[in-house]
Amino acid sequence: MLARNLFILLVVVGAALAIVSLSLQFFHLIPTTPMGEERPPQGQGQGQGKSRKRVIPVPNTEAPEPDPIAEAYGYCNTPNHSEQAWEGHSPADYKLLSIQVMIRHGDRYPLYAIPKTKRPAIDCTLSPKRKPSHPQLNSFIGHMAQGGRGRWEGTLSSLPRLPNHSTCEMGELTQTGVVQHLRNGQLLRLAYKRHKLLPPNWSTKQVWVETTGRSRTLQSGMALLYGFLPDFDWSRLTVHHQWSTLFCGSACDCPARNRYLEEEQRRQYRLRAADTELERTYADMARTLGLPPRQLRAANPIDSLLCHLCHGLSFPCVAAGSALSSGGCLTLAQFAVIRRQQLEDEVDRRRVGLYRRYAVLATHPYLNRTANRMERFAKANAPGRKPRAGGEEAFTLSSAHDVTVAPLLSALGLEDALFPRFAARVVFELWRSPPATQGQHKGQGQGLVKADWLKGERSKGGNWGNMFVRVLYNGEDVTFHTTFCRSHGRNAAQPLCPLGNFLSFVKKDMFNVLNATSYHNACYRRTG
Repeated sequence: MLARNLFILLVVVGAALAIVSLSLQFFHLIPTTPMGEERPPQGQGQGQGKSRKRVIPVPNTEAPEPDPIAEAYGYCNTPNHSEQAWEGHSPADYKLLSIQVMIRHGDRYPLYAIPKTKRPAIDCTLSPKRKPSHPQLNSFIGHMAQGGRGRWEGTLSSLPRLPNHSTCEMGELTQTGVVQHLRNGQLLRLAYKRHKLLPPNWSTKQVWVETTGRSRTLQSGMALLYGFLPDFDWSRLTVHHQWSTLFCGSACDCPARNRYLEEEQRRQYRLRAADTELERTYADMARTLGLPPRQLRAANPIDSLLCHLCHGLSFPCVAAGSALSSGGCLTLAQFAVIRRQQLEDEVDRRRVGLYRRYAVLATHPYLNRTANRMERFAKANAPGRKPRAGGEEAFTLSSAHDVTVAPLLSALGLEDALFPRFAARVVFELWRSPPATQGQHKGQGQGLVKADWLKGERSKGGNWGNMFVRVLYNGEDVTFHTTFCRSHGRNAAQPLCPLGNFLSFVKKDMFNVLNATSYHNACYRRTG
């Protein structure tokens, strides 16, 4: 009997220890994701659901070396039903005045073809029955058929409003790209619904949409707008044409910007040329395909291979049919080497700093328009002001490219943010604090703005003590990682960033990295 009781006791103790062990393993396996990172499940392209308990994300100071394959799946941005967003979150009783959104277009067909291989077999027509799909996809298709009632600037009216080729054309938006932005629009609609940002009868002045002259950016913008404003009234919409991918409008002439870009491109070339593993990989790939390595490089194979990866297609294969070709398939290991080098290039780019200088000059015109819109809205909402007829631009959407979004992140000081994935979004929010706290925050907000800027604003009758901004990247609040608000501190009594900080940054402070005082001065001043 004693032996049996002892045996039972040992079994109970063993079971208890097993439960504790499993619990510890469970807590250890809860993922902690660095700012903006998407970590796909093994063998899939969908990101894991992220913890949303923090309003202000804390960067991971012990981030491991990035996995090129996992990073590539995050870049694909396969639509994920568990995705959430921090847009629209604020302290109680704060009033949201406006949002300005810049997006990268959604998933597209490659811009380059790998010689001697078959192009990826992807259908670029839209079908609600094909995955990935979206509940609004069918109604979106019908709504775009009515687009002739809208106003389209420049050559935009000649572009198709939907991708429409059964065999995709180079650079064409795919169904995945449309669904990505329908989801973006839906996320923003749910985030801002309670704030009543736009009245049901919004006017033409209150919604501003602009896009480059590419069908993929126009279609991406329309998908997000439809997700945000289902069945919107075409007669009230004007779609504006941005001729430059930098969205620089009439301020595109900047000699110094072009010089910094040329220097940055030379840095990239030197880093690639010094990478012996990369050279061997390109030589192996070229031998498989029967091509000179230089021709393979010029074909930018990573662009096409990313498309294969994102759409779950096997990498290209060729048969041995010439003296140059050994035959076979391109491999995931070769793909990983090229992506590894690209990730290392991003680290070196931040270290050298040439790209940051280029980025400041490349994005100032867009940031200046963003700041001016915020300033106008702040003035229009000042105490005692009568609202303008038709209202201000409460919702602004700029549909752009990776070469637009990447320098914007760098200029804002978000150097650690991941390279813009398909359907990436950057959101600028303008907030007003509640009347009961305007007095107590007034001095605090002004104290954080440079004195000379405040003096100028007072002379115009401006007072931004109750106005604040937030910046979000792919749904993460990155405001306190920006150059203009790092010094504000996470533990300040005011949890948002004073508008004056942003205005001062755009008008003057962002040129400090160039030892200049203005955009014109930085663009035309000769150095050295």
